[in-house]
Amino acid sequence: MTEEYIVRAILYYTKEHTWARIMSDGNVMSGITDYAQRRLGNITYVELPEVGCDVKQMQPLGSIESAKSVSDIYSTISGKVKEVNNKVVKDPSLINRDPYDLGWLVLVKPLRLEEEIKNLMEAETYSELIKSKRVDIEDKDHLPVN
Repeated sequence: MTEEYIVRAILYYTKEHTWARIMSDGNVMSGITDYAQRRLGNITYVELPEVGCDVKQMQPLGSIESAKSVSDIYSTISGKVKEVNNKVVKDPSLINRDPYDLGWLVLVKPLRLEEEIKNLMEAETYSELIKSKRVDIEDKDHLPVN
């Protein structure tokens, strides 16, 4: 069975299966990908950083828990957390229902956006990455956000 995952062309991605959207004001909204939320299964708990905290690109900024595992959430960009999505803290299943809109996690004011965006993948590259991972789809112990 081939499963199709939603990968949006307007976003940037990490190999840790987080996404970044550059907002019109220059801030960066992030969350986990459709691939990650499907592999995790029913998400039951999300821990996010406090507003005002500094985050570093490709470093953990929080954690996500499902019936299958607890995994780190990696920051797509370095900067200061401007906002967290408290709706997903109260109802983590929003991530399963809508990982790219209602299920966003943090909004960050980036420090080095132009430099760090080069470390992220565009949609086509990310799509190829998850297609290559389908070979390992039966490996239930390896979840994508670890």
